[in-house]
Amino acid sequence: MRTGLLIVGVFYLSGLLGQNVLTLHLDSSQVKIEKEIYGHFSEHLGTCIYEGIYVGEDSDIPNINGYRTDVVEALKELNVPVLRWPGGCFADTYHWKDGIGPKEDRPSIVNVFWGGVTEDNSFGTHEFLDFCELIGTEPYLSINVGSGTVQEARDWVEYVTSSNKSPMTDLRKKNGREEPWKVKFWGIGNENWGCGGDMNPDYYSNLFRHYSSYIKGDGFQKVICGPAGGDQHWTEEIMSTLQGKNNLAQGLSLHYYTLPTADWSAKGSSTDFGEEMWFKTLYNTMLIKDYIKEHLAIMEKYDPEGNIKLIVDEWGTWYDKLPGTKDGFLQQQNTLRDALVAGINLNIFNNHADKISMANIAQIVNVLQSVIMTRDAQMVKTPTYHVFNLYKVHQDAMLIPSEVITESYRYEDKSIPALTASASEKEELISITLTNSNPHKNLQVKCDIGRSIESISGRIVNSMDITDYNDFNKAEKVFIEAVEINQPKNNTFDLTIPAHSVLLIQLKLE
Repeated sequence: MRTGLLIVGVFYLSGLLGQNVLTLHLDSSQVKIEKEIYGHFSEHLGTCIYEGIYVGEDSDIPNINGYRTDVVEALKELNVPVLRWPGGCFADTYHWKDGIGPKEDRPSIVNVFWGGVTEDNSFGTHEFLDFCELIGTEPYLSINVGSGTVQEARDWVEYVTSSNKSPMTDLRKKNGREEPWKVKFWGIGNENWGCGGDMNPDYYSNLFRHYSSYIKGDGFQKVICGPAGGDQHWTEEIMSTLQGKNNLAQGLSLHYYTLPTADWSAKGSSTDFGEEMWFKTLYNTMLIKDYIKEHLAIMEKYDPEGNIKLIVDEWGTWYDKLPGTKDGFLQQQNTLRDALVAGINLNIFNNHADKISMANIAQIVNVLQSVIMTRDAQMVKTPTYHVFNLYKVHQDAMLIPSEVITESYRYEDKSIPALTASASEKEELISITLTNSNPHKNLQVKCDIGRSIESISGRIVNSMDITDYNDFNKAEKVFIEAVEINQPKNNTFDLTIPAHSVLLIQLKLE
């Protein structure tokens, strides 16, 4: 245990508690936190796929049918519920038939969006879907709308999911897969307001309707391209076009990346930062709460029954590339700051579980806010990995509505809530996740459960410095550590949440 870091205890001197109060409403738990909120995203970008997930069967790096053994085992531990592929911007240049059949016969592709590198298409539909089966996750496929055709999309769906005799199923069997895969999540286009075709919302939404009418299957969840950040106009136009035809789409995507600055050409370093950039990053990540509220209000206006859910299928931090890495590979480091970003976002998503059915952090390996980083035969688990591992207790649990009264964390003339929290119940175990954004101050919090508590335990993700990260050939600095917590009295307990930390408290009731 790191001395001085884990200052969690029980105090019953009300004068010490300040104004931080968390109240849980156990009798109001009626909404399930869909496990897909803890989803991930894998694009043909940098070394996410090649080198990160897939090294080929002939590689000296230990692998299972070409998939890195260490990455497979790490992702199994994380209980990854859903994985999006092949993009991203890459998806709207990807033609799926180029990635099937004997590898030596597959044509190459130039990745025009990410680094201009040439890929050999050795990782295609079979490789991705087999990988999903290997790690026990649901696949989420993105259909090429920007440069593809309706026929190409329809054929892909048939190739992947059909058990009927047809040219596409015969082709699948010829390529070694007798039984169809189970794929229920289909994204029809990606960022069509930008890299997916620079379309206006009216044109795209009608194009979506065209595609969607041919994407048919029992239980399919079809996702229409939604807005970036706070673009309410895009949401308004898309939802108005779908009004009365909600069977065409079951999800509306939202993309929002956290940058420390508003300047995409100078986003800031992922490792060299002080309190100013720490604060700006957390301030900007909390904006997503307002964006979610605004878009949900528009969605409810056109879909009052709530048939279309919000899907945050790209989110996470985006900094300047690491010095010495390739342009367009989006490789950055992952510090304690990213752990706080992950914890804050996941708490927000949990608390909107009645309207948000999926979220996908970008990206799973080596790119942006990845949970895993690889270098040759080495692998490290990032601080974000440990937060996802801490929060996986919420998957498919019942959301416990909560109220948070929190002091502010102020920097110069701005402030954000110092405390965020969410709670759930599963198998008679209550899980509460909390974040403390203040890098200097421990937060003393009174937790009102309203029921007698039999036992309590805790785990924490933290480190000594806000810039700490886990690196190759070095002992982990940021990881999960157990916390000793004294037994509460009556229906409440008090605790101290250390500065710059993410905490999980678990309770059993009497």
